[in-house]
Amino acid sequence: MADREAGAGSTWSPAEFVSHSSEETIAKGREIAANLRPPVIVMLSGELGSGKTTLTKGIISGMGAAREEEVTSPTFTLVHVFHNDCKVYHIDLYRIENFTDLESLGLEDILGEEAVVIIEWPERFTFRTDWPRVDIRLEHAGDDSRRIAILGLKL
Repeated sequence: MADREAGAGSTWSPAEFVSHSSEETIAKGREIAANLRPPVIVMLSGELGSGKTTLTKGIISGMGAAREEEVTSPTFTLVHVFHNDCKVYHIDLYRIENFTDLESLGLEDILGEEAVVIIEWPERFTFRTDWPRVDIRLEHAGDDSRRIAILGLKL
């Protein structure tokens, strides 16, 4: 795997954490945000209810693009846009069924901007971009705990 930079001090060594609450997951998102520099694409994988949107609340609020309560799942709207000093796109591919649906999202235009692009359910399609990439996998770890594995960003 080629070494790509997602921010100062980036590395492709995996990091793994366990969050025991939504608050801890949001705090981890804020920590991730502090290490992101646009342009960057953040791929969030995990089953339903694993905490992808909760982590995104922390990332987006940590970047100063929106308050936590303003960040919701884009499952039905598919794309949410937030901005302050930095434009942040939050995209959900769960309901995208084919390439035509994917094209309708305008990803080509989005990837032409200086932005942070957060994509939930990226495994639904293959992405080719020369943008730095951070892969994050969330898994249930019992009760309210979540295992968060991060590849492509040194925390």
